[in-house]
Amino acid sequence: MSDRKRSHVANVAEVEPTRVEAEPRFCADRRSLSRAAGGRHIGASHYRVPPGKTAWPAHFHAANEEAIFVLHGQGTLRLGDERISVRTGDWIALPAEPRAHQLINDGTEDLVYLCVSTQTPTDVCVYPDSNKIGVFGGAAPGGDAQRRFVSGYFRAGSTVPYYDGET
Repeated sequence: MSDRKRSHVANVAEVEPTRVEAEPRFCADRRSLSRAAGGRHIGASHYRVPPGKTAWPAHFHAANEEAIFVLHGQGTLRLGDERISVRTGDWIALPAEPRAHQLINDGTEDLVYLCVSTQTPTDVCVYPDSNKIGVFGGAAPGGDAQRRFVSGYFRAGSTVPYYDGET
């Protein structure tokens, strides 16, 4: 058997978690498995979300598709105007389409899931609850921020004419 520190393999127990936290509603421990294993075009992260919390604001992607596999616990999936109960063993498909999604832990124990996504390096995310738009170029949301050359969040509707500011 080869050395465990080889490339292309990441064990969830050996990947250091990053705390995602913005009170009062947002909190999760995220382990970026794909990045740890050297993945480039498919992202995969292991999440642990405490009761009463969610990892991310409701959003949808213009380019990247996501999927979630619930490993442990239960919660509610916001999918557009729908509220769908989810539990251990559920697979959730989230195509790139204009219907926001958010997974909320409304159970009594940690909600643990695997989130997988395409990593198209140019993407636009829309956040309908806060009327924001996120723009990404060079690396997808959740991808390697060091490779990103465009990234920012803007209020929807704050447009300027095409030639504005050009000389």
